[in-house]
Amino acid sequence: MFAETTEAPQWLLSSWIRSCQAAGATANEPELVAKCRDLLARWSEEDRSYHGIKHLVDVLSHVDELAEEAADPDLVRLAAWYHGAVFSAAAKLAYANAAGEDEVASAALARKQLLELGVPEERVEKVVNMVTKLVRHKAVKSDSDCAVLVDADLAILKSDPQRYRQYLKAIRDEYAHIPPIDFVRARLRIVSKLLERDKLFSTVASHTWEDAARQNLEAEQARLNKELAKLTAETEVSA
Repeated sequence: MFAETTEAPQWLLSSWIRSCQAAGATANEPELVAKCRDLLARWSEEDRSYHGIKHLVDVLSHVDELAEEAADPDLVRLAAWYHGAVFSAAAKLAYANAAGEDEVASAALARKQLLELGVPEERVEKVVNMVTKLVRHKAVKSDSDCAVLVDADLAILKSDPQRYRQYLKAIRDEYAHIPPIDFVRARLRIVSKLLERDKLFSTVASHTWEDAARQNLEAEQARLNKELAKLTAETEVSA
């Protein structure tokens, strides 16, 4: 069915339709399918080495894992579909700390498309709010739906070491056009900020993820510090 996006599992379409209908969409099935195809095309863009279809599938799978803690899991699933629908790894954005998933633009796309599908405005705004809050990747304690989405998006951090290395390689590939020293400095800022948090995850079910995620981040931080020291020394020698 998705010849143009061969990486997309077949269940994504039915999952999308179920979530839209559960959210109150009044559009017919062909209209729902068309929007799904548009989103899959966005998630399949060539510059996405990590933030592509596989990441979307992973987030949706983790939302399912945490669904019992969500007030409205289908709205969380729709937010997952849109949370990185707009993406750019362009250098000018990277140096302005604005590269990657564009949550603001993705939220605007969610509002436009979900309203076109007939989802009630109040429910659309809940989806928009969840996507927008991912800018800081920090959940609001009083918002269980947001907590589920944030934890699902950050779940990659608790991967086994081999999977975590694959994740890091994919992230580097997305920013292959950024010089090594600049990439290392930017990644080190992200990792350090995450480690400064009291807790990485907010949902009850994700508490068991904490230790593995911190171990991965601490190991990465140590490696990045060594790499930065080496790159800085090489730069000074060549200057």
